Amino acid sequence: MRTLTAQEYERLAELASHYRDTHLRSMKLADHYNPRLGVDALCFQPWQGKYASLLVGALITPCAMWLVAVPSNIEHEPMGKTLYLCFPSGHYSLSCEQLPNGSKLYKRVVLESLSDLESMQEAARLAQRMMMQLMVSDKSSPEVD
Repeated sequence: MRTLTAQEYERLAELASHYRDTHLRSMKLADHYNPRLGVDALCFQPWQGKYASLLVGALITPCAMWLVAVPSNIEHEPMGKTLYLCFPSGHYSLSCEQLPNGSKLYKRVVLESLSDLESMQEAARLAQRMMMQLMVSDKSSPEVD
């Protein structure tokens, strides 16, 4: 699997910043807001979707962890309001969110509360485990015909 380019890392960092700027006020009002956490795009990797090349990874916020996908190419044509991903572990639908700066991301909540985490390092380890589990099959035994 290819590694992300410097431009892709920069784009994901900007995406996390725009997401933070858009949602921080409402996140701080949530009962499960965790002041020890920030907003960061973590563990992204290239993924070939049905209609587009994507970057797929985790978005950590002070309230939740999201599975997120963004088109690899910024100029990519719109993909609609829902994106369906087929990973080895199963099928997932992600909803589109348009950020005020014009960025678009597709997201699905994975954990609704991260209030038990003590640091962003713990959040990063959690994001790594999530991505590893998504990218492997849930089938624990071979299929029988």
